[in-house]
Amino acid sequence: MMKSTAIVLVLAGACLAACASGNVKKQMGAVTPTEQFAIEVQSEPVTLQLAPHQVGASPRQVDALTALAGQWTDEGGGDITIQTPARDGDPAAAYRTASDARDILVANGVPPAKVRLASYGAGAGVPVIVVTYPRYKARGPECGRAWENLTSNGDNRPYNNFGCSLTANIAAQIANPADLLAPRASDPPDGGRRQVVLDKYRKGEVSSTAKDQQASGAVSNIVQ
Repeated sequence: MMKSTAIVLVLAGACLAACASGNVKKQMGAVTPTEQFAIEVQSEPVTLQLAPHQVGASPRQVDALTALAGQWTDEGGGDITIQTPARDGDPAAAYRTASDARDILVANGVPPAKVRLASYGAGAGVPVIVVTYPRYKARGPECGRAWENLTSNGDNRPYNNFGCSLTANIAAQIANPADLLAPRASDPPDGGRRQVVLDKYRKGEVSSTAKDQQASGAVSNIVQ
């Protein structure tokens, strides 16, 4: 009896393995109708070119760098790179302008750790200082280009454009398309608050915050 059971189990396992290998070879389609459309994330870095000056950044460059710092803050951009020409032009003027650019960015809210200096080979072109940071753009699908007969649906399946407008709206409304590529880093936990909660828990006290009037479930305070 035990020998027969072992043979049956071996045959069943072999059958399942064969079925699984056959399914792997098949191309998996969209699990739901809304997954048949995807958002394409494209890289569109922000670039600002500055001409080197002996006295440092000019007033117009100060305004441009201030606007770039504000745009960087709104978009939550990545590291800002300030590139200076390695050989061409006036190295002293490039250094002063690049240093002023870094100071202006930091003064307008960019963390110093987010700004780094680098050099590049200018080549035959006019040597300029390049200030850049990565930015991404979300591109949604183009909907409504081809429609089928919505009244002829005997097999009760969703129409071809189902889910397209939803995906396109998400692509148009997302604030930072980089969030579609990878999650943001979590903020550090509040160690002080955690210790307070643990102390109250050990003492058997209520660890939640006190309830105020704004947290009440009353719809209105009108006296009837």
